[in-house]
Amino acid sequence: MQAIIDFLVEEPLLLLFIVAGLGYMLGHVKVRGISLGVAAVLFVGLGFGALSPDMEMPSVIVEVGLIIFVYTIGLSSGPGFFASFKRKGLRDNTFVFLLLLFAALLTAGAAALFGLRSTVAAGMYAGSLTNTPALAGVLETVTRNTPADQLARAATEPVIGYSVAYPMGVIAMLIAVYVMQRVFRIDYRAEARTLRQFNVVEQELFVRTVRVTNLEAVDKPVAQLFRAQDWDVVLSRLKHDGQLGLTSGDTTLAFDDLVNVVGLPEEVDKAVAWLGEPSGEQLELDRSLYDFRRIFVSNPDIAGRTLNELDLPHTYGAIVSRVRRGDIDLLAHGDTVVELGDRVRVVALRTDMPRLTKLFGDSYKALSEVNLLSLSVGLAVGVLIGLIPIPLPGGVVISLGMAGGPLLVGLVLGALRRTRGIVWTIPYSANLTLRQIGLTLLLAGIGIRSGYTFFTNFADSGGTQVFIAGTIITTTIAFLTLFLGYRVLKIPFGMLTGMLAGLGTQPATLGFGLQQADNELPNLGYALVFPVATITKVIVAQLLLLLLS
Repeated sequence: MQAIIDFLVEEPLLLLFIVAGLGYMLGHVKVRGISLGVAAVLFVGLGFGALSPDMEMPSVIVEVGLIIFVYTIGLSSGPGFFASFKRKGLRDNTFVFLLLLFAALLTAGAAALFGLRSTVAAGMYAGSLTNTPALAGVLETVTRNTPADQLARAATEPVIGYSVAYPMGVIAMLIAVYVMQRVFRIDYRAEARTLRQFNVVEQELFVRTVRVTNLEAVDKPVAQLFRAQDWDVVLSRLKHDGQLGLTSGDTTLAFDDLVNVVGLPEEVDKAVAWLGEPSGEQLELDRSLYDFRRIFVSNPDIAGRTLNELDLPHTYGAIVSRVRRGDIDLLAHGDTVVELGDRVRVVALRTDMPRLTKLFGDSYKALSEVNLLSLSVGLAVGVLIGLIPIPLPGGVVISLGMAGGPLLVGLVLGALRRTRGIVWTIPYSANLTLRQIGLTLLLAGIGIRSGYTFFTNFADSGGTQVFIAGTIITTTIAFLTLFLGYRVLKIPFGMLTGMLAGLGTQPATLGFGLQQADNELPNLGYALVFPVATITKVIVAQLLLLLLS
């Protein structure tokens, strides 16, 4: 056994892959429908690290994992994060911010009550809210401010606080969602119908042909009709005097024209009722002249541009009626932004399909590739931002660190999508892959290098008290979030479960919320508050460490 341990000490990369693989397996083990997910890698790492005081992982692996993880999260969350402030995003993020400050007060109170060290308390704060970047920020601050002869123990204590509080940080949030959805008797389907405009639930798009008989619709540009009637539909095929064509914003309708109307059933019914009367003729079935095709968006030259900018009706004589993003069909509008990985449904002349396929790219292979130039520039800027010292009153100096800097830059670049010729966003599948790799490196590295000291110093660092205090903190914050959010702020419960997951940076809670809601509303709440919650916890955890010292 000792020979194997010595071998793993000498081969840290082999150790890394073993921990990652075993953690992945353990993370998929479900107990009553609950699993640890990728967080299991941390606990497997702690187990291996406990085998020897020499079991370590190069620090650069941990830092690279952290930077990649938070940066890719920022890129994917950026557009939704900034767009949310046009709705009630400022109110909802302020709500989450105040809850996190309240959690910090609870942590400070528990530290005073149980006599916990500041390092343990800061780790407990990160663990009770299951935030790995906050733990990484605390470890950075400890490393920067602790004498070399005390660093080994001091750098382990935040991990003890984090690891002991973490399990209940997961479980208490799941229990809160399970209990409160029954207390409030939540109807997730009804909530989903009220938020269709945010494109977070599957849109049951419907096509109907209408015969134009309303004289008010005749000889007026289609764009003018849309502005006047506030329709949320797409007019696609048009049959005029027996000739089939496509509509655009400057198309004028004539009496007795046939038009395809695409949209949600209730929106289609409204538009058809105003334009005229339903027709039994199904224009969409006639593919002799005009055809439709689903095309992958893999061309970076058009990624990040709106359909209005592409001007397909005039340039190619084509229209996009739908955009499939992930597993959701979205109705295409002029301000719809095309992103790498989208599948657009294009209606055009059969002879023009090859040109349109070339325009959008239609390469599945390209979707798995990453622009290393834009990725490297974004990461480099994020690291530089994280290194900037931030002076606070009382002579305290903190920084966003490798957790906050790349996250902040990722949010901004994700919202910009592109700057001149540089596309900042990453294809959806590649983003998820990089994110998973980054988080795995981070958790494995932290666990391995802290495992031995974790188990040898558990009792001295107040392990039992940390478990009790962490449980109280998480349970209080979880139930308070759901009660105040639903009863006082009137936030839809499905969206609120995602906000709770974002507040706790907790994929397990998000997955449970998605399972219960059976729609994408929890994802909307998660993307809304995740960036602010993560940055807040990174900063507050460091402040707790410094103020309690």
